[in-house]
Amino acid sequence: MNRPMPRTIDEYLDQLRRALHGEDPALIQDALYDAEDHLRSEFAENPNVPPAELLARIASSYGAPEEVAEIYRDKEVIVNRALRTPRPPPAKSAYARFFGVIFDPRAWASVFYMLLALPTGIFYFTWAVTGLSLSLGLMVLIIGLPFAALFLATVRALSLVEGRIIEVMLGERMPRRPPYPSRDESLLEKVKRLFTDVRTWSTLFYMVLMLPLGIFFFTLAVSCISIGTSLAVGPIANALLDTDVFGIHYNGVAVAGPLWLQPLLMLVGVVILFGFMHLARGIGKLQGAMAKQLLVYSS
Repeated sequence: MNRPMPRTIDEYLDQLRRALHGEDPALIQDALYDAEDHLRSEFAENPNVPPAELLARIASSYGAPEEVAEIYRDKEVIVNRALRTPRPPPAKSAYARFFGVIFDPRAWASVFYMLLALPTGIFYFTWAVTGLSLSLGLMVLIIGLPFAALFLATVRALSLVEGRIIEVMLGERMPRRPPYPSRDESLLEKVKRLFTDVRTWSTLFYMVLMLPLGIFFFTLAVSCISIGTSLAVGPIANALLDTDVFGIHYNGVAVAGPLWLQPLLMLVGVVILFGFMHLARGIGKLQGAMAKQLLVYSS
């Protein structure tokens, strides 16, 4: 069913949004940004052309909303195929599925993200708490409102940075463009929208939440890697080097256990390491889904 030709930029964007209904919210945000940027550039270069006539020209060159939506769907499929990490060969047994996680690049990326979450979480938390404190403290002065608006703008910018980290490391599609800044609004209206936009505050909540999550992710990763590695290779390393440095220690004394127990401890260490890889991959998926909910505009 052909829709009537849009007569204004808002109508064009509304038809594009409807044509992309059901697609990933991050894709919709990027498509709307690109379309509005192109439309407003054309309007700025042709101020004397009636809007309806200019939109008809744009529809013939840039594309009608339905055509643009189809182009973005096709591009998204191509980009996803290019960026998708190679899948490990399908495992035929439970043992192969369990140990085959070592060949999954997404599992390794999730492990690295868990280690990176602590420094990024500290930065996000410090930035959010310091910015909020200064904003509230300066509200009694004339610079209070401009400072708070500038701080919230940096929060929105940091959401794009975190989105790129999430997309690259965890594989969750995140926006590559910010929401398009409205040129029809006054500065006061833009500031008001910045304060009343739910995504501003959900992003701020995400930044504060990343500190406890970062501590948990980092502690879990370091604990599982260190304990698993000590159990798995400790007995062999100690035997080869004639030392008790490697392995589990309690009050400074190596806990080696009887000789017959060593193979079992090594097996437990291997299970911990590979089990942690599966756990990290699952945590990566959950973290990506949470970031999508808190950082991305819903359609």
